[in-house]
Amino acid sequence: MSQQLENIEEQLSNHKLSQEDYMHIKQILNREPNLVELGVFSAMWSEHCSYKSSKVHLKGFPTKAPWVIQGPGENAGVIDIGDGYAAVFKMESHNHPSFIEPYQGAATGVGGIMRDVFTMGARPVASLNALRFGNILNDDDVSRHQRYLVRGVTEGIGGYGNCMGVPTIGGEVSFDECYNGNILVNAFNLGIAKSDEIFLGRAEGIGNPVMYVGAKTGRDGLGGAVMSSDSFTEESKSLRPTVQVGDPFTEKLLLEACMELFKTDHVVGIQDMGAAGLTSSSFEMAGRTGSGMIMHLDKVPAREENMTPYDFMLSESQERMLLCAKKGSEQAIIDIFEKWDLDAAVIGEVTGTGNMELFWHGEKCAEVPVDPVSEEAPELNRPMTRPAYLDDIASVTINDFGKVTNQDAFETLTKSMEVVDKSWIYTQYDSMVQTNTIKKGGMLDASVIRVKENGKALAMSADCNVRYCYIDPKGGAAAAVIESGRNVAMSGARPLAITDCLNYGNPENPEVMWQFGQGCLGIKEACAELTTPVIGGNVSLYNETNGVSVFPTPSIATVGVNDDQNNVLMSCFQNEGNALYLVGESMSEFGGSLYMKEICDTVAGELPEIDYKKELALWDLVIEGNKKHLLECAKDASSGGVAIALAKMSATSGLGCDVEMTVEDERDIFAESMSRAIIEVKPENQEAFEAMLDESMSVEKIGTIGGNKFTCNNVTMSMDMLKDNYFNTFKRVIERDI
Repeated sequence: MSQQLENIEEQLSNHKLSQEDYMHIKQILNREPNLVELGVFSAMWSEHCSYKSSKVHLKGFPTKAPWVIQGPGENAGVIDIGDGYAAVFKMESHNHPSFIEPYQGAATGVGGIMRDVFTMGARPVASLNALRFGNILNDDDVSRHQRYLVRGVTEGIGGYGNCMGVPTIGGEVSFDECYNGNILVNAFNLGIAKSDEIFLGRAEGIGNPVMYVGAKTGRDGLGGAVMSSDSFTEESKSLRPTVQVGDPFTEKLLLEACMELFKTDHVVGIQDMGAAGLTSSSFEMAGRTGSGMIMHLDKVPAREENMTPYDFMLSESQERMLLCAKKGSEQAIIDIFEKWDLDAAVIGEVTGTGNMELFWHGEKCAEVPVDPVSEEAPELNRPMTRPAYLDDIASVTINDFGKVTNQDAFETLTKSMEVVDKSWIYTQYDSMVQTNTIKKGGMLDASVIRVKENGKALAMSADCNVRYCYIDPKGGAAAAVIESGRNVAMSGARPLAITDCLNYGNPENPEVMWQFGQGCLGIKEACAELTTPVIGGNVSLYNETNGVSVFPTPSIATVGVNDDQNNVLMSCFQNEGNALYLVGESMSEFGGSLYMKEICDTVAGELPEIDYKKELALWDLVIEGNKKHLLECAKDASSGGVAIALAKMSATSGLGCDVEMTVEDERDIFAESMSRAIIEVKPENQEAFEAMLDESMSVEKIGTIGGNKFTCNNVTMSMDMLKDNYFNTFKRVIERDI
């Protein structure tokens, strides 16, 4: 076999493999590996592909429900949405590439998640993103660089998604100093398919051809999976060549070619070439069925000269698929892809050996047993230690800091980067293409599309309060599941399932590993209590630079179904004269709150209590009230409390309000008690709405909509000033360097 190893210590270091890994590889092969084989193991055993530090904690996630068609383990998860149709969705990270090269990193993140969806046979119909950046407010080098990253990531998401003709309909953007060294770019996509026409990533049937389709292979992205499985240092700028380069126009052709292919009977299985490229796709397809595979790498379409077997196996060039076809269908498949100006080639076949056999111009250049590559990947039960900082911050309250007036606090919070409108970002995304968008970015809380095929609507929301996760990693992760589901419920849809993107720091740090383990426990608990199973997801570790890890950030995307696309509930004020109700109990709970962050300049305290029964009761009230057409709008009260929730509703609608809520401490208008929502009701529907209320519910009629100013207890602001703070603050900050 070719490309034998020299200087093994250096090679192991370059491939991020340990001596123990190397000994294990030799045991599996019963000989020394060559360079190609070492590259295969390096990619497949990387943190990014093998989940070696995380899988022990991922076991036990709730993954089943009557409406779940496909759970974790495939390219994307699938739920039944009725009348023979299914929603296919997934969320993944592209954090490291986006920090190194923001435009291409974000763009290829969008392209990759779309391929995960349409390789299942679904046409992509909606995208979200969850973006985390560092401090953008100052005039120092750090903030200037963060503003550069915001602009680059925004352009990358818009540049790829817009060209694909897939609407980006919402998401979230937040800022914290903990992301100064590692931004987070999480991409979500959802597609629609017939529920009995789902395609899986499987290679089976001895003698069936293995085919390569899509764009040609180059050397871009070499080592990408390994790069994403390591921390950053000052030298990380040299990693730029490991970032893939995307071409949305080619992906659009690939999408349409695949959609045409899926109407035929030619496909046994199909897999996106994502992280680790041809290596991961081939091993995963064969591994799911216990099959073997022969591949002739010299038959892979190439766009660069003098490429080696190693290059072909490890390249992460974009817009490519690997498929297992039915024998005899080869030419028909080639014809379809050539019609769309794409490459298509038979590069191998399925075998019954259980081995991956790679050939280069007729000579075998590697042979690796398929099963051990995935099944015997290291499974690490890393040490865990409860972080010492938790003891230091638990007892901290807002009373430990100087008191400011509610008016001053309100004016500060309405200019917070977490609160203000991010239209500078989301207006660069085409949100209306495909003409199915009902509720989009800027309209608050969940985003909603109609499903033309069955008359229903799909609501989706991506959420995570990272301050909660910092002060209580378990409770904060549970709260992320809760808030994401609550936002979906506030649109009138029933939350059905989640996908997650678990972003944490260096797993070799026992405190980070403890945070991760606790986060998984919180997700398991919340998903079980709320009956929103996990149907797929992603783990992103090593989000650390120079020894500083990001806050625990388990991004949660929830999808729910509304049976009537013509009855979607909005989240901003609708009409003057309507009554406003606050549902849920308000207490002086400020742990991890926006008030503590912006007014007290700290992240501390204890998380508010979680009561799943109260949460579900709130969901049921809004969903059933909407079905009865008793509600005009609904919005959850979360970051910034009732005052900031009302401010957002007022600013986005242009309507003032006059509100007086009962509080023990005047600052409680900013408190962040769980399981609360503000609901707008017409005067003629108040009696019927109140009749729906359970005796155990805490409900207060707090005011009415109307007028040219915003008033909440002892806080007041003109509508002109409120709208200026809300709509123009972010633009003024982000354009500072332009």
